[in-house]
Amino acid sequence: MTAPLIASTPLAETAAALRSGALDLFQYLDALFARQEQVEPQVQAFVPEPDRRGRVMAQAQALLERYPQPGQRPPLFGIPIGVKDIFHAEGLLTRAGSNLPPDELTGPEAAVVAGFRRAGALVMGKTVTTEFAYFAPGPTRNPHNLAHTPGGSSSGSAAAVAAGLVPLAIGTQTIGSVIRPAAFCGVVGYKPSYNRIDPGGLLFFSRSADHVGLFTQDVAGMRLAASVACNGWDKTTEVVRKPVLGVPVGPYLEQACAEGLAAFAAQVDALRAAGYHVKEVPLFNNIADINRIHRQLIAAEFAQEHARWYAQFKELYRPRTAALIEEGMTVDPEAVADARDMQRLLREEVLHIMDVNAVDLWIAPAAPGPAPEGLNSTGDPIMNLPWTFIGLPAVTVPAGVAANGLPLGLQMVGPWMMDEELLAWAEDVQPLF
Repeated sequence: MTAPLIASTPLAETAAALRSGALDLFQYLDALFARQEQVEPQVQAFVPEPDRRGRVMAQAQALLERYPQPGQRPPLFGIPIGVKDIFHAEGLLTRAGSNLPPDELTGPEAAVVAGFRRAGALVMGKTVTTEFAYFAPGPTRNPHNLAHTPGGSSSGSAAAVAAGLVPLAIGTQTIGSVIRPAAFCGVVGYKPSYNRIDPGGLLFFSRSADHVGLFTQDVAGMRLAASVACNGWDKTTEVVRKPVLGVPVGPYLEQACAEGLAAFAAQVDALRAAGYHVKEVPLFNNIADINRIHRQLIAAEFAQEHARWYAQFKELYRPRTAALIEEGMTVDPEAVADARDMQRLLREEVLHIMDVNAVDLWIAPAAPGPAPEGLNSTGDPIMNLPWTFIGLPAVTVPAGVAANGLPLGLQMVGPWMMDEELLAWAEDVQPLF
């Protein structure tokens, strides 16, 4: 493990210190830029930008002039954030990891970016994404081991938080693009209930499946970020008991590799030893159909999003992305409508199973195993797919290491729109690992 590439940047503590004035904003940013100069050439989490420092420091000066008094500062005062390069951010180009002309990929600033700015955040820069958030990877490396992928498609966001380059970053998940890279990079990843974070200003992959997600180093920081980003967040939510945990046994769980399943079994043992009631409940026995229908749905919607660009710039798309568009063009519109109906029906079925079995949260591996070696693949999102398909809130916390020393994650999934409870319970779980 290349430990110097990993550094602590706890969001909640840092935000509190910046708000109170205990941490000087410019000294903090100077330290972050010094770290960036040391680490970023190796990790390559950010899209290159001329004079990033000058732009951010000008933002910081304007912020300080607006909020000179510590007692009046907003919740994320001075917090630098990474923004996945499929979101529009004022003053920065959107390239989406592609070779298309940036002039084609313009739009008003994303709602989540604007919301974080209103809360006092500073946009450190765009983070690397796979091409249009599909599988064609960018240059980002896993800061735990540069020979391994950080995951995708939110590659740069996960790596930037793990490497201590920013304490908060924005990503998206259409299959597993928040939970998987967070697990691979040893950080906390949160995918809210569908549309709980406004997706406006995003270059959509699939409007029926896209979720705006977040990365932090711990759950306390994630609760702070979610309180700003999520619609209707209840800051008073507290939990007074341990949740009953459900293990979704059957063909879904068996998709993980042997090492991933062994690690998950050890995680379950640790939870039981800490006093958690864990139940094994059959779930997703038709996972092969769910996987197929989800992939068919997102391919069709991806083709719809890219129809005009692909007709004009077909030769600029990378092969895997082009193949998905071609595949999506062949999907019957009736199959798309059926898939959308199935999303709702399957969610209702899963929630009913939770009620009948008195399960508060599902737990599962965040990925089939640790981050694969090499940068040609971002890993398999299969363990995240059904939860994304039905839109339930999910979070992964770091939960041990694999035999090769790379991080593993525990994925927790809550009931529909009970994101507050999910994160509150996750904060109690994180210290166990």
